[in-house]
This record gives sequence, structure tokens and C-alpha cells, in this order.
Amino acid sequence: MNIRRQYSLPNCTLILEGLSDGSNPHDFRPPLTILVNAQCQFMGVNQRLEGGRAFLESLAKTVNRYAQECLSGVHYPLENESNDGDRLELIPLADPSLHRLIWYPAPELHQAPVSIQLSTVQLFDLVEAVDQFIADSQTLPDFSVKLQPVPRRYRQPDEPLAQRAVPAAFGLLSLAIAGFAIYFLPLPNVRKPANKPVAPPTQTLPPGNTSPPPTATPTPVNPR
Repeated sequence: MNIRRQYSLPNCTLILEGLSDGSNPHDFRPPLTILVNAQCQFMGVNQRLEGGRAFLESLAKTVNRYAQECLSGVHYPLENESNDGDRLELIPLADPSLHRLIWYPAPELHQAPVSIQLSTVQLFDLVEAVDQFIADSQTLPDFSVKLQPVPRRYRQPDEPLAQRAVPAAFGLLSLAIAGFAIYFLPLPNVRKPANKPVAPPTQTLPPGNTSPPPTATPTPVNPR
């Protein structure tokens, strides 16, 4: 039974064609267990990449490794990388928004290597198409991509502990010097504020009375 699976993104389309082992003939969506051909096409690019199982494995491994490099900023070569045909390679260009995808066809195809320039949008649409295919349990269930962390020897060298401790040491030293200087500063003279004269209480007039209240006249005292 011929089966065709297509994973389409706006800028990239991955098409897988194959057969089912017929383990469950009544399955509404039979699994694609035997890959016959894999095709990869990009929007606006006339060239088409295609191959068999080796091509698909190299595509998935190369795309995932390169995406990991873009996110981590660390480049490292593939260990034990085969120089046989039907493999792919992704390399960055001078423009950080452009990437070079090179396909080395299998020797029996008698074709020269194919080079395609991809934008970052096309690249990550390819990543998404490959991820959709890998997440599809009904397409090549035995297919998997083993992602490994960046080897330690390719990591950026960490800053030595002595260099990281220098700024902290200078900060503590400055703080100690400032505290030592403040200890010998003379204490400021604090003056007690002078008492302000208290104003005599004012008299309020009852409502409607605008004349000031009469003042008491002292009674003269006749001397005897």
C-alpha cells in the first residue's frame, strides 16, 4: 500500500513516500514503515532535494544540530562524520540572516553537489517540518534523532575563579575603607532649637457683633 505524508510550512515542504507493513489493514491511518523516497522543497527555490533513508537521516541530524548551534552560539563538528554521498551540510554565511544548505547526492546518482541559500525563516520552517515528521508516530515509528549536549571541549572557556573574585574583593575593600573613614569623622554639633514666643490667645466675637468687647477700666483707689 503506497502512503504519502506531507508536512507543509509556509516556506518549506517535506514529503515522504513509502509503504506500510500491513500489520493492521483496517487502520484508518496506516503507518508508513518503509521509506521509498523523501523530498524537501523550499518556497521560491526551483531545486528539489530528495533521497532515501540515508538522505532523511542526514537531513534530520543536520537540521537539529545546526538549530542547536544557532541557539547556543557554539559550533562543533560532527564526530565520525561520514564522507559518503547522500548527506547534507548547513553552514552559516557572513550575513547572519542567511545560511547555506549543501546536498551531496549519493554516488550512484552521478550528480554534482547542490547548494541552496536559505533565509532564517526558511531554515526554521525546515526545522519545524522535520520536528512534525519526528513527532508523527504513524510515520517511520522506528526513526529517532539522538540529540547530544555540546561536548565540553567545544564550550567557551569559563572565566577563572580568581578573575571573577577580583570585582567582589575590590567591592568589599572599598566598603571597609569607607567604614574606617567614617569612624574617625568628628561627630556633628547638634543645637537644641530655641523656644519660640507663644502668641497671646485671640478673642473671637460672637456672630453679628462687629464691635470689640469693652475693656475693663481699673477703679481708682483713693489714698488715705
